[in-house]
Amino acid sequence: MATRDDIRPAARLLAVLELLQDRPGISGPAIAERLGVSTRTVRRYVATLQDMGIPVAPSPGRLGGYRLLPGFRLPPLMFSAEEAVGLAVALLATRATAYDDLPPAVSSAFGKIQRVLPTSLARQLEALHQVTRLPDQTSTDRRRFPDPAVLASLARAALTGRRCSIRYHRAPGSESWRELDPYGLATVYGRWYVHGYCSLRRAPRTFRVDRISRVDAGVARFTPPEGLDVMVEVERSLALGRQWPVELVVDAAAEDVRAVLPPQFAELRAVDPSTTQVLSSTSNLDWFAWRIGDLPFDVRVVSPPELRTSLRPAAASLLRIADA
Repeated sequence: MATRDDIRPAARLLAVLELLQDRPGISGPAIAERLGVSTRTVRRYVATLQDMGIPVAPSPGRLGGYRLLPGFRLPPLMFSAEEAVGLAVALLATRATAYDDLPPAVSSAFGKIQRVLPTSLARQLEALHQVTRLPDQTSTDRRRFPDPAVLASLARAALTGRRCSIRYHRAPGSESWRELDPYGLATVYGRWYVHGYCSLRRAPRTFRVDRISRVDAGVARFTPPEGLDVMVEVERSLALGRQWPVELVVDAAAEDVRAVLPPQFAELRAVDPSTTQVLSSTSNLDWFAWRIGDLPFDVRVVSPPELRTSLRPAAASLLRIADA
């Protein structure tokens, strides 16, 4: 006659595995209490998992806990239905536009999740996939999710303070190798950036991660500047790093200007309580002229003088619209 310990052994093995993933170092008696079995049976389950190639090891402590070791073969991950759907939705969100494909590794993970979901949830996820619309970008500069391996390598280098070599390309056929001390990563509007010290330019620089095709970790070490805020530096690079440097004076308090100009668009400096200096940059003066016209404040252009030229046709167009 079967005992309680012998009922549904496969299900209990999966339950043990889930407990090990959720509570690293959980003790044998705690597992036994959760499953309603004896500690001897728990030891037998652990031995079975080890025979299957899942790296379960004893955890230090008087209660004799267990934990999963990093291994070449990933153990089966146990998710609730809600967790699986949440993870799948997050993977879908790695596409920045409707034209983007999921990176191969991300696409493979999404497919595995979709295949094992209950039919009702799989249908809900497919419906979400079908009805969700992303911005269309038809230019050659479409946003791409970076290679996950490149992201992971940069993150490891930043965490360990290890200099690395990156292969970077600003445009097709313009690849270059650079030595980089990666201080950290940031994401702005769905695009990933790495900020660090570039040995080629001998200065801090910000790079788009989707333009990095390879990362090789070196042996040299670095220490990031004390108090550095990577997000602030990335936003400053985006605001000031384009072709045309722009300086404006706005008749409004800095906090009011910030409410309509995000940090990645402009750097603000308070001149006095009612006046703000705006430092920015652009690669398209005509577009920038329209952006200035959208500000609900009085604005004076300090530089460049070419921006004044671009403002005139924009102003004339608005007048024609008003007269019509």
